[in-house]
Amino acid sequence: MLSVEVVVYGALVYTLAGFVKGVVGLGLPTISLALLVPVLGLKEAMAVLIVPSLITNVVQALTGGRLFGLIQRLWVFLLALCTLTWFSTGILVIADSNILTMGLGVILLLYCLSWFLKVKIPTPGENEKWLNPIMGGLTGVSTGLTGTFVVPGILYLQSMQLDRHTLVQAMGLCFSVATISLGVSLGGRGILNHDLVFISGAMIIPALIGMWLGARVRSSINEGLFRQLFFLSLFAIGIWIISSSTIKLEWI
Repeated sequence: MLSVEVVVYGALVYTLAGFVKGVVGLGLPTISLALLVPVLGLKEAMAVLIVPSLITNVVQALTGGRLFGLIQRLWVFLLALCTLTWFSTGILVIADSNILTMGLGVILLLYCLSWFLKVKIPTPGENEKWLNPIMGGLTGVSTGLTGTFVVPGILYLQSMQLDRHTLVQAMGLCFSVATISLGVSLGGRGILNHDLVFISGAMIIPALIGMWLGARVRSSINEGLFRQLFFLSLFAIGIWIISSSTIKLEWI
C-alpha cells in the first residue's frame, strides 16, 4: 500500500494534470506519468493512470455527434493499437524499468520537439488504409512500453485534417481505447493489483476538480502562452527523467 505522503502527492499531480487537460484539451496522462514515474516507478505509475485517464477520455469521446463515423474510419488503427499494446506490455514485465523509463523521457522530448519545430505528418489521403495499422501499431508499442500514447498517435490524427471538434473527439476515442487496452494488458500481466486499482479510482476526484478549474480559467488566459509553458515544462521533465534513469543505470 502506498504511503499517505505519496497518495497526497498523487492527488496534487492529478489536479495539475486535470487542470492542463481542462485548459488545452489534452495532457492528463502525459503530465501524470512524467511526475509520478520518478516517485512510483514506471509500472506503478502506468497502473495508477488507468481509471482517471479512462473516465476523462470517455467523456471526451462521447461529446459530439461523430463517434460512429470515427469508429468506421479508425477501427483498423484502434485494432492495431490494442494488439501491439498487449504484446508490448509483455516486454514491459521482463525489461529493465530504468531503460523503459528513459524511453518515456525520450518520447516526451520528441513530443515537445514536434510542437516547437511545428513538425507535421503529411496528410495520409489515399494512403490512410495502409497507414492506419502502422500508426496504430506504433502507438500501441509506445502505450505498452511507456504508458503514453501521444507519439505518433496525436500527430497522425492531426494530419487527417479533421475539424477542431472532430479532432478532440477522435483523440478522446483513441485515448479511451488505448487506456482500456493498457488496463487489460497490465491486469493480464499481473501488474494491476487491487491496491493500485483503488488508488487509481481515488485519483478521479482530483483529476475532475482540475479539469473543472481548467475549464473555468480557459477563457481568461492566453492559450498559446499556456501551451508554450506546458511544453517547456514537459521538455524539462523529459530531460530530468532521462538523466535520473541514466544515473540509476550507471549504478547497477
